[in-house]
Amino acid sequence: MSKQQSGRIGSEVGAASKRRLSLRLLAVALAAAAVPALAQVSSYGDKQMGERADQKPALLDKVYVHQRLNNQIPLDQTFRDETGATVKLGDYFSKRPVLLAIVYYSCPMLCSEELNGMVGALEMVKFRPGKDFDIVAVSIDPTEGPELAAKKKAMYVKRYGHPETAAGWHFLTGQQPEINALAQAVGFGYARVPGPDGHLSQFAHASSIQILTPEGKLAQYYMGVEYSPRDLQLGLVEASHNTIGSPVDNILTYCYRYDPQLNKHSLVVARVVQLGGIFTMIGLGGFMVVNFRRDLKQDDEDLKRYNRSGNDRMV
Repeated sequence: MSKQQSGRIGSEVGAASKRRLSLRLLAVALAAAAVPALAQVSSYGDKQMGERADQKPALLDKVYVHQRLNNQIPLDQTFRDETGATVKLGDYFSKRPVLLAIVYYSCPMLCSEELNGMVGALEMVKFRPGKDFDIVAVSIDPTEGPELAAKKKAMYVKRYGHPETAAGWHFLTGQQPEINALAQAVGFGYARVPGPDGHLSQFAHASSIQILTPEGKLAQYYMGVEYSPRDLQLGLVEASHNTIGSPVDNILTYCYRYDPQLNKHSLVVARVVQLGGIFTMIGLGGFMVVNFRRDLKQDDEDLKRYNRSGNDRMV
């Protein structure tokens, strides 16, 4: 090999090494940038008056989802359905599994996101409400009534796109003792917070849906506002056989409080963003590890090639 060719190979090796070093530095810089952003998110940007911004608001100590798998919900508790009829929770059990959503219908954002996420996932599930399972939504707000529940049911049945399944959708309202009994059995903690008029008309709560067996036992929890169709379908199959699932990662999405200074609802979705930051860091870490290993292998091959060229030149 000529001296000119050898020099060209050496230059290529050096340039390639520089490019790979630049990629490594870029990945490190991105990971470093994600850390303070993640730390900022975990500080719960929205807060109560007089609380430090870097601390979890005391109100959220009352907001939780405790996964009480295999716990029996109180089937004898009475509510009103979207038509105004008095019903018992037990009316929706014994034949099929039940997909339960504890929400409140006038929630400014998060409950709608939760129900939208549920409907979006169910669109890709082969089972149908009213035939293979039932959907029961229960409001935690005792001031809400059947009229609002009927509007919400109509909206989500329409969004689902299968009006023939309407009999499988049940939107309930009730009084505080019955609501508390259900929430306690499910492990759903929430708290009242002041609304724009100063009255306790809104709620701090987390987002989750649950699948229950035909007997009314909690079989599976799904956190957040987006749900895997595959996981929902599997959960329905298992619950139909009275099989109890396993706990999932308890990463909560919070919705809480009206901010009178900003005159708008402040929604804390810190956990979702925080989870996204964690996944970003994991992805960057994986990218760095894979590329570092590939670069080391490539550097070794380039060095061998360069050495071979030198040996050929010597010969």
